[in-house]
Amino acid sequence: MFKRSRIRIVASTMAVLILFMAVVFTSLYLTSYFETENRNNELLGQYVGRFNTRFDREEKPDDMDSKDDSDDEKKPFDDRERKRPPNDEYSASTFYSVTFSDSGDVLEVNNGGDEYQSEDELVSTAREILSSGSTDGNTGNLKYKVDKRNGYTLVAFINTAVTSSSMNIMLRNLLITGGAAIVILFFISVFVAGKILKPLEKEDELQRQFISDAGHELKTPIAVISTNIELLDREAGDSEWLSNIRYENERMGTLVRQLLDLSRVSDAKVISEQIDFSRLVEGEELPFESVAFEKGLSIENDIQPDISIEGNRTQLCQLVSILLDNAIRHSTGGVIDLSLKKERHNIVLSVTNNGDPIPDDRLDKLFERFYRVDTVRNSESGHYGLGLAIAKSIVEKHKGSIKASCADGKVTFTVKLAG
Repeated sequence: MFKRSRIRIVASTMAVLILFMAVVFTSLYLTSYFETENRNNELLGQYVGRFNTRFDREEKPDDMDSKDDSDDEKKPFDDRERKRPPNDEYSASTFYSVTFSDSGDVLEVNNGGDEYQSEDELVSTAREILSSGSTDGNTGNLKYKVDKRNGYTLVAFINTAVTSSSMNIMLRNLLITGGAAIVILFFISVFVAGKILKPLEKEDELQRQFISDAGHELKTPIAVISTNIELLDREAGDSEWLSNIRYENERMGTLVRQLLDLSRVSDAKVISEQIDFSRLVEGEELPFESVAFEKGLSIENDIQPDISIEGNRTQLCQLVSILLDNAIRHSTGGVIDLSLKKERHNIVLSVTNNGDPIPDDRLDKLFERFYRVDTVRNSESGHYGLGLAIAKSIVEKHKGSIKASCADGKVTFTVKLAG
């Protein structure tokens, strides 16, 4: 029980932490990515805005070229402006450009003196961009922008290899950091889950020990009372008061036996052996046929032969007996169906009886200790809501599952064990 609780705590904690880290890291990366993209777009826009060719200079009026006699003002616009870059980031960026005439001829090519980016490659890339009709975007490590001007078309590029490499390094570091953090947080979660459950495990252990000790201590006085009742019955004869004492003593003995069974099943280690489960179920069914017959019931079985299982024979016999006894006691008449089948890698044991409807919110509670749907009837019959709790403990010891379902006036208990 606590092992499953520990797994659930660790799984829930890790799911929340991984989701949180994924949101934070994704937000951080996307924010950095879009900020870098926007900044590259701004730098490329500045380059396009500052760019001019001989066509731009030839279209300037003569009086504009003679307004200032200084040598610096007589220099071409692009040369003059390139000496005064807008900022250090702009000056550190690498730009390329290709200009085409309206007829598609190459007018100018500027590769910025970059030996890794040839003019032929730039021209080929620029032509592909123009043929696609796109005005901006990315191709490889180049971000481009197309600007149609009077007399020519400009295809400008900015080299984004450095920023792309930086983003890749950032992504790699985030993944490495996230992976390492998940591993560390996993061990922390296991440690914290252990600390949380340790007091509960201790309390549960003390409770089981108390039940076991109390049960063994109560067996002696119950036996003494039973012996004295028999002696009184022989000497004084049977009476109403002796019958009441005998009845209550038997009820107490039944409760103590069930408590000891629950404690024994919960604490004992499963000593497994290879068992012919089909024969075991058939053998446990036989004694209950007469019990069912006395109550006007019949048991019909559908037991697949030669089903083997690795388990504890005593506990599995007790499991089948509890389910059959429960079905007979709570059946409202008719037939009790007992089924044993092999389904893929599971062995499925089910017991079905006609019974009163059980609300869905109470189905899981049937396996809790001392829980009874019909309190009066179970108390009078000497059952205290421990049988199904014992069955659940046996199933969990065999690493299986048990569930109850109710539909169309039938109650079914289904056990799945690894086969």
